[in-house]
Amino acid sequence: MNNHYEVVIVGAGSMGMAAGYYLSKLGIKTLLLDSHNPPHDRGSHHGATRIIRHAYGEGRQYVPLVLRAQQLWGELQNESNMPLFMRTGVLSAGAPGSAFTKEVLQSAKEFSLPVEELSSEEMSYRWPGLTFPEGFAGCLETNSGVLFSEQCIRAFRDLGLANGMTLLPYTKVEKLEVNSGGGAVIQTAHDSYHTDFIVISAGARSNKLLKDLGLDLPLQPVRKTVSWFQCEQKLFDSDVFPAFTVDLIDSHYYGFPSINESGLKIGRHDGGFQVDPDDEIRPYGLDDEKDIRSFLQKFMPLANGPLLKGSTCLYTLTPDEHFIIDQHPEFSHVFISTGFSGHGFKFSSVVGELISKFITKGKIGYDISGFSLKNRIKD
Repeated sequence: MNNHYEVVIVGAGSMGMAAGYYLSKLGIKTLLLDSHNPPHDRGSHHGATRIIRHAYGEGRQYVPLVLRAQQLWGELQNESNMPLFMRTGVLSAGAPGSAFTKEVLQSAKEFSLPVEELSSEEMSYRWPGLTFPEGFAGCLETNSGVLFSEQCIRAFRDLGLANGMTLLPYTKVEKLEVNSGGGAVIQTAHDSYHTDFIVISAGARSNKLLKDLGLDLPLQPVRKTVSWFQCEQKLFDSDVFPAFTVDLIDSHYYGFPSINESGLKIGRHDGGFQVDPDDEIRPYGLDDEKDIRSFLQKFMPLANGPLLKGSTCLYTLTPDEHFIIDQHPEFSHVFISTGFSGHGFKFSSVVGELISKFITKGKIGYDISGFSLKNRIKD
């Protein structure tokens, strides 16, 4: 049967493309289906860059995964001969009482990660472009930095295709039919595909697809924005300034140094508007710019120059903002990888690897119990 594959992956974004690559390395006949043509600007992987942090404020359960992810990014960079990672360091700073910053330090201590604790005065001295008030605290990790996200997707794609992986872009999945005894049929507008094993990694569209399989997950697609501003280059250049995340207790911002004079890139992690992923997303506008400028004016005034670019993207949030990585509770040959809540890209290499391990060996090798479907399925 020409339309039969050992594995079909629905959604060829960050996690899906990585899983396809790792499966292709193992000689598994794999098909990837995507509504667009990754890398593209309709999901969660565009915008050129993503931060990779090791000391993890979202919880210590992430640290073993991100350390493996960093190793895999290095291997992918060597294999693809593409620049995928820039070691800028990452500064995690927080207002007094920040639980996020406290968890960063605790995770660094537990896993013996090389970090440097800094006061507000020390941060301002080290990076004159920062104006944090007294009482702010920071943690600098020097081994982490910036991933070039679209290049990472291209590397997975090119190498996977060279290994025999099949990718069908602009192919929207209309319906999923899964047999309890094994196997599945994936229906698109123009064809149907049969598979032994199916991976659902469709980002913001995951829940619409999973309803075909009897699941209603608490996933909420949210419109987010990122901005690039002209800055004082000598203060914010990637040679001297780190990627950063700043927890203000009631809001959370993150950003990147000016890479190749592209300007300071910055976004807000919390907030955003709930959207339907199949609708047209409202473009970047003046209100988006104003919100970011209020942060820059207060904490990075020399990066508050003219707007160079504004862009939108999607988060797919879970209620606790932890991932969902698990088998379907009724169909053991269906694997779900979704709900990455705006901090998942850095993990896509290791998530792709663990999906391939689960499919081929029946085991993952990491404790991912915190990302299970348990207590997340709506009644």
